[in-house]
Amino acid sequence: MNQRQQGITHSTNFINGEWVDSDERIKVENPANGMLVGTIARAMPTHVDQAVSAARQCHNDRLIAGMAPYQRMQLLHAIAEQIRTLAKRGGKLLCLENGKPLSAAEWEFEEAARYFEYYAGMADKIEGQSIPLGEGLVDFTEYEPFGVSAQIIPWNFPVSLVARSLAPALAAGNSVVIKSPELTPLAVALLGEAMVNAKVPPGGVNILCGYGHDTGVALAAHSDIDQIVFTGSVATGQSIMKAAVEHVVPCVMELGGKSAGVVFADANLDQVISSADVGNLFNSGQVCSAMSRLIVHESVYEEVKQRLVACFSTKSIGAGMDEADVTPILTNIQLDKIAGMCARAKEQGAHCLVGGMPLDQAGYFMPPTLIEADANTEIAQQEVFGPVLVLMKFNTPQEAYDIANGTDFGLVAGVFTQNLSLALRASRALVAGQVFVNEWFAGGISTPFGGVGKSGFGREKGQEALYNYVRTKNIAIRLTP
Repeated sequence: MNQRQQGITHSTNFINGEWVDSDERIKVENPANGMLVGTIARAMPTHVDQAVSAARQCHNDRLIAGMAPYQRMQLLHAIAEQIRTLAKRGGKLLCLENGKPLSAAEWEFEEAARYFEYYAGMADKIEGQSIPLGEGLVDFTEYEPFGVSAQIIPWNFPVSLVARSLAPALAAGNSVVIKSPELTPLAVALLGEAMVNAKVPPGGVNILCGYGHDTGVALAAHSDIDQIVFTGSVATGQSIMKAAVEHVVPCVMELGGKSAGVVFADANLDQVISSADVGNLFNSGQVCSAMSRLIVHESVYEEVKQRLVACFSTKSIGAGMDEADVTPILTNIQLDKIAGMCARAKEQGAHCLVGGMPLDQAGYFMPPTLIEADANTEIAQQEVFGPVLVLMKFNTPQEAYDIANGTDFGLVAGVFTQNLSLALRASRALVAGQVFVNEWFAGGISTPFGGVGKSGFGREKGQEALYNYVRTKNIAIRLTP
């Protein structure tokens, strides 16, 4: 439950359909000015046990798994309706705790509602198949829910990403334990209200907020979960997978990215600049699928560079409540990391064209940064998670593919050309789970999303994601003569 005292929000954990407080609180600050936004009850490993137990009981009693598919469809539509009622209140809270523009924060609740509507439409379409084995035998497959799905959510799009995994999990009949991000938990906690008002069965959805080193570890290593869904850094994902190995728990991992756009000589440069603007600066670059590298054909390189300098130099920088183009980085630690990578890039011979240093003012602000760098430097190889675009040039298509594929990541990629044949050849040559052609972020809720390499495995979004949350059972019957 969210309570307001003297302008400060206090939120609690949501376990087994009830609001659960604790003796310890986590403070949540506004990255634009460092002021306290609110507090949330700190979940401890004992709360993890309670939440997993409630989810297990819900599953054993088949309160969701036993619903007729159309009933799960109705439940998800009801959740979507309730989430929309939270958009104004929740959007303001998300804007303050996350720093993103108010309009983007309110839209995140709308997107969350749309996830539930999309998977509501799929709840009654999880169909097995009949397999012919010959006279006297009947064989068919069924899809069963895993049971208890543990979902660990990142801080950059917390409300939307809860919905992205929770909606298909419920559509398939699972019960869920969510570990919300301790840096941006307040808007997520509001979702408990939606679950109550939509009449989600007790234990069907549980929302906890705690630190990764104790609450997150306790959830990932719990002996009574059936699945782990994680979005976040490579290092944390590796730790979670090690914990999952102990109990042989399947995982869905959406990890880091170092995504590249390839600009061919015939590209529409208006589309390139527009995509670089949105692809790199949206959410201040704090996006796993951000365009963080742009590889440009030498014939148009100088024009692209000049236009990017003009674009990046004119962006407004400020608080999310002011609807600035570029809003704060979430934490001082992350800001220092970004600044350190830019400084080391300069030491390694990179040329900073725009930005490159944090702003000397209250809050954690990094201006849009454009850097020319060699493909083998740290800033061209490692995820920055900030508004930093690395610019490189190429001569031949193969050279472009080698540069684009020359990192450990493979989340998304982009191609800019007006030649359809070249677009298809390039899309197939690029190592990535998703390729955008002529528009960065061209996909949507219905398009599968996920990576290869150190960007993870499994797919979120689209019809394909639904099958993360079910397992196949085969039934073979010898008929009585």
